[in-house]
Amino acid sequence: MSESKKVIMLGNEAIARGAYEAGVKVSSAYPGTPSTEISENLVKYRDDLYAEWAPNEKVAAETAIGASISGVRAMACMKHVGLNVASDPLYTVSYMGVNGGLLFMVADDPGLYSSQNEQDSRMIARAAGVPVLEPSDSAEAKEFVKIGFELSEQFDRPVIFRITTRLAHSQGLVELKDREEIPDKTYEKDIRKNVMMPGNAKFRHVEIEKRNNELKEAADTLPINKIEMNDTRIGVITSGIPYQYVKEALPQASVLKLGMVNPLPEKLIREFASKVETLYVVEELDPVIEEQVKSWGIPAIGKEIFTIQGEYSANMIRKAILGEEVRMDPPADVPQRPPILCPGCPHRSVFYVLNKLKMHAAGDIGCYTLGAVAPLSVVDTTICMGASISSLHGMEKAKGKEYIKNWVAVIGDSTFLHTGVNSLMNMVYNQATGTVLILDNSTTGMTGHQDHAATGKTLQGDPTYAINIPNLCRAIGVPNVQEINAFDIVALEKAIKEEVAKDEVSVIITKTPCVLLDKRPKPLYAADPEKCKKCGMCMKPGCPAMTRNEDGTIRIDDTMCTGCGLCESLCKFGAIELVKAGEK
Repeated sequence: MSESKKVIMLGNEAIARGAYEAGVKVSSAYPGTPSTEISENLVKYRDDLYAEWAPNEKVAAETAIGASISGVRAMACMKHVGLNVASDPLYTVSYMGVNGGLLFMVADDPGLYSSQNEQDSRMIARAAGVPVLEPSDSAEAKEFVKIGFELSEQFDRPVIFRITTRLAHSQGLVELKDREEIPDKTYEKDIRKNVMMPGNAKFRHVEIEKRNNELKEAADTLPINKIEMNDTRIGVITSGIPYQYVKEALPQASVLKLGMVNPLPEKLIREFASKVETLYVVEELDPVIEEQVKSWGIPAIGKEIFTIQGEYSANMIRKAILGEEVRMDPPADVPQRPPILCPGCPHRSVFYVLNKLKMHAAGDIGCYTLGAVAPLSVVDTTICMGASISSLHGMEKAKGKEYIKNWVAVIGDSTFLHTGVNSLMNMVYNQATGTVLILDNSTTGMTGHQDHAATGKTLQGDPTYAINIPNLCRAIGVPNVQEINAFDIVALEKAIKEEVAKDEVSVIITKTPCVLLDKRPKPLYAADPEKCKKCGMCMKPGCPAMTRNEDGTIRIDDTMCTGCGLCESLCKFGAIELVKAGEK
């Protein structure tokens, strides 16, 4: 073995390293903050393992399951709402079990930093009967990956590896070790185990309950579940990142640190509870541990004094348990900075046109969700991936064709391939009326510009076939498909008016790459105050590069302008001019 080395790593980076060291051979994922960097770091080890972007989390899970069945260690990576999409295969593979070790890497988002809800993946794991590991820092994240695969293979269980935003994006010291070359498991045909028809599933349900009971007994002696005895007046059961807050807030308290949070080590918890005067359960989000502890008749204090919302902190714990108020300097009085579309974003011109036409938009998950905020204020709904098209369909079936003449569905290219295409098929199949705008910016923008099935490049950087979205729409039966430059606002307005007037399904694709993808020098526009009539038309799209001077004339910040030309196309007085051409 080569000499080990210690480095600073993000939690997500450490997980990727752990997968490499554990001998993983296949990983499939859909990008979703805060999990995205796991896969982006896995490609560093492409000589030893295969990593891919899948069109959605269900496909990613099924790919990893297939790899496991064949006999290799595999994993699927996603954020918490992605686990919803992957729940169908998750629940079933829980019955099947594994051949090669199988991990579901799931990143929860307490505090809603980049998500539409704060769901707790431990609840899904309990319902599916799947064990859960939860590390507390980067070093544990790497080592727990290896432990997860060992437990998966030992107990014939898929394992959920749960992290949160704070762990995913914080750094810690990690000791690098060599990769374990794990021999492939032999594949043996086993219809009773791997074919989940009702008769087989009944048998497997009995089997997995047996396995879970074995795992529950093992949890009492697993080294990742450990008691740290100190002052016995206060005892705390905790796990994950909250463990760090507990140690900071209550350095003298006794702590039961859980590395496995499902199933819980009942004997160990009873032993710990018997040794402390007052027992607290500190866990972010839902009272998953607390409810089980109390169901065993063990007195404990939890959500009576802690919130089920957002992230915790050492100060919060100190105040809740000790009653200590921590004096903090008042926050700086700074202007509010709501999220906005980038200067030059092609979505801005689309939303400007929709706003001008007084249209409503059923929105989706992506950068274009920002079309809901002022001054554009076009997006009326955002539910989940692909829901824009389905919800528009539901409106039409509920209220009729005339009702949606001033509605469109708005969805991005990656989200369309994720689940939007199924919704569009449903519209065609059920003879719907409605106009869908696919805002194709040639990337998965909000999570950091990852490739997808229509970009022509894989996660590992290899060139590949790029799905032709217009042809795909035509192939599933959409009778009206137009492709337009997002910044051609005249053509775009004409197309929207034409398509919403039709009594059938229409798709308008605004094919304009994300402005951040092109690193070449950009054109630059400037406003001439002598020509400016102060009408404010150029300000309506809400570009952050544009401000007003004290006299009401327009000024364009040359450090922010990306040269999209939208403002110039809106100015009827020639007050905005191109002052520097960009590279072509």
